[in-house]
Amino acid sequence: MDCLFCAIIKGDIPSKKVYEDEYCYSFMDINPQAPIHCLVVPKVHIASADEITAESAPIVAKIFEAIPKIAAELGLADGYRVITNVGENGCQSVKHIHFHILGGKKLSENMG
Repeated sequence: MDCLFCAIIKGDIPSKKVYEDEYCYSFMDINPQAPIHCLVVPKVHIASADEITAESAPIVAKIFEAIPKIAAELGLADGYRVITNVGENGCQSVKHIHFHILGGKKLSENMG
């Protein structure tokens, strides 16, 4: 499998790590869309939200337990946004499920 995020998790491609535990890895986005923009990815390969199964759902739940810890470490006490993109029309650029945490300013309500 040739997956950018799997390579980042393995350390084959450098990243600016924000957080890591046994289930997920978080790193700063190289093309930030907000003053603070990081990604959170599971350490196991799940292609997208469409591919979440009963077996992988607990891993995704662990990511959502980690997100508030990551947001707190990044100083996002005033709020933040969590986004995942799915498929071509959803602009999913890497076929490994990932959650964007965006914050550091008042975000636009316009999502489309």
